[in-house]
Amino acid sequence: MPGCSTESTSSGSAAWNARLSTPGSPVCAPDWLALREPADAAARSPELAATLASHFVSPTTDTRPVVIRDLGCGTGSLSRWLAGRLPGPQRWVLHDRDPGLLERALTAMPARAADGSSVMADVAEGDITALSAADLGGTAVVAASALLDLLTAEEVDNLAAACVEAGCAALFGLSVTGMVAITPPDPLDGRFEAAFNAHQRRRAGGRRLLGPDAGDAAAEAFARRGAAVTTRPSPWRFGANQAELAEEWLRGWIAAACDQQPDLTRHADSYLNRRLDACASGALRVVVGHLDVLALPEA
Repeated sequence: MPGCSTESTSSGSAAWNARLSTPGSPVCAPDWLALREPADAAARSPELAATLASHFVSPTTDTRPVVIRDLGCGTGSLSRWLAGRLPGPQRWVLHDRDPGLLERALTAMPARAADGSSVMADVAEGDITALSAADLGGTAVVAASALLDLLTAEEVDNLAAACVEAGCAALFGLSVTGMVAITPPDPLDGRFEAAFNAHQRRRAGGRRLLGPDAGDAAAEAFARRGAAVTTRPSPWRFGANQAELAEEWLRGWIAAACDQQPDLTRHADSYLNRRLDACASGALRVVVGHLDVLALPEA
């Protein structure tokens, strides 16, 4: 099956190293974002998107576009999924630190909303962790995908405070929960899972990342400030038709676990090869837990 190779990577890097992704890194390779986009789209909660869409339904005749900010937009996967599910004219502001990703996201923006209204977009390059309520003035929705787990508890709390003070709705999707279920099971699954989750909660550059605790932390931070919060599971599900993505995810998962717990390195090659053999035979099934969080301002 394509994408399930047991060949070693070349010259100097371990055979189990990720090729496209670096879990827990704010720097994302476009090829990795493209590879994961269908899985992201399948995992996101359509129920929360529908609830957010109903939040826009109003008897007023105001035809000004609503402003939606996509934080850490990458190549624009979230905007491509969400814009066509929301009614009315929209102006998206795409935030990212990478100008190359911003250019890709802007180029690939959908042109129409759910009701055929126009969709426009601008870009904003820079760090999103210091956004204030003043920065969000006039914004209707703050959205993000696979972002919260890269933030600290203070950064998530500050972001929730800024959204609530500015009166914004917020939709944060695909925050990892730490749950991984792999079939067929392997005796080392639990050790790699625990090490990976510890890696996601690591201290990086003087910052203690929330990792698998981020979704729950965001929900609590919004609820504490009076927002109406709804959460839904949004797991990735890999089967025989996602072989390439499953392999890249496995490599990144194993590499992060070994970085956190180096004694796992001696098991990494054999563990990966067992998993890739199952992938090649069509037997491998993987569920990776994520959480979507919707916070609506008080009525």
